[in-house]
Amino acid sequence: MPLVRISLRKGRPASYRKKIADNIYLALRETFDVPEEDRFVTVDEYEPDNFFYSKNYLGTERSNDFIVVQITVSNTRTVAQKQALFRRIVERLQADLGLKPDDVFINLLEVGKENWSFGRGIAQYVTAA
Repeated sequence: MPLVRISLRKGRPASYRKKIADNIYLALRETFDVPEEDRFVTVDEYEPDNFFYSKNYLGTERSNDFIVVQITVSNTRTVAQKQALFRRIVERLQADLGLKPDDVFINLLEVGKENWSFGRGIAQYVTAA
C-alpha cells in the first residue's frame, strides 16, 4: 500500500533510478512489513532550474545528488517503525549508490485505510459493515 514518489535532478541513468526505487521498496518490506508485490513507485526528474532546496538546512551539507522521497502510507505505523524506515532507506541508498545521508530527504504522508483504491473503483481496505 505505500505509494512512493522520488524526485531528483535530471541526468541519472535508468539503472540508478531503479536502484533507488528498489532500495526504498526493500526498506519498506524490512521495516513496515510491506507484502511482496505491493510496489507502486514514480520517479520525477527535474532540470536544475526547477529543483530547489536548501544546501544547509538543519546543519546538513547537501549536494547535487540530493533526492526527495515522499511516501504515502496507511496511518498504522508506530514512531519507532517510522524512524527505522528512515534509517534503513538511508543505509541502503548509501551502501548501494554511495548517496550521502544528507542527500536523502524523506517525507511520510499518512492517510486512513479508506483512502486507497487499487483499481476497479473499489476501496479494498474498507470492510463491509
